Amino acid sequence: MAEPSETASSRPPLAERLARNADGILEQIAADYGVSTLDVVRALPEEHRALVDGARFADVMAAIGEWGPILFIVHTRHIVLECEGVLPPGTFGRGYYNIHGDSPIGGHIRAEGCKTIAFVSRPFMGRESRSVQFFSEDGEAMFKIFVRRDEARNLIVDQVARFDMLRQELA
Repeated sequence: MAEPSETASSRPPLAERLARNADGILEQIAADYGVSTLDVVRALPEEHRALVDGARFADVMAAIGEWGPILFIVHTRHIVLECEGVLPPGTFGRGYYNIHGDSPIGGHIRAEGCKTIAFVSRPFMGRESRSVQFFSEDGEAMFKIFVRRDEARNLIVDQVARFDMLRQELA
């Protein structure tokens, strides 16, 4: 595990830190505070997050499949794997939500393991960001789906509108 960037005695309480500055790598903030990544998301100011029951997994995935190319990320202690493409439609079978199609994004997700879905709107590396994060029962992200950026590194306006609409509809 990485060394904490601040000592426990010198850092502000988590919610206070995030209220002052919501930027940063969520997993690193979680490690620094000794909490789960979901605990960090829950501590974000309300305007930066909305939580949805994981039972809405298939609904959220189907809606995101209509956004066009997205950025699909799996972030563990050892790798941050990024894949850009359209999220193919999924079907349930043999205990998994299976995604296959004409996209580099594909695989098998144990959807029942998704307990919480977080719609996160916050600064990241000084820039506005939007992501949908799927959390398991241990409070760690199974994967994340980010609204893409255009050539000028601005969020794609249509995807922001779709993200905001889905967040409002479900949260």
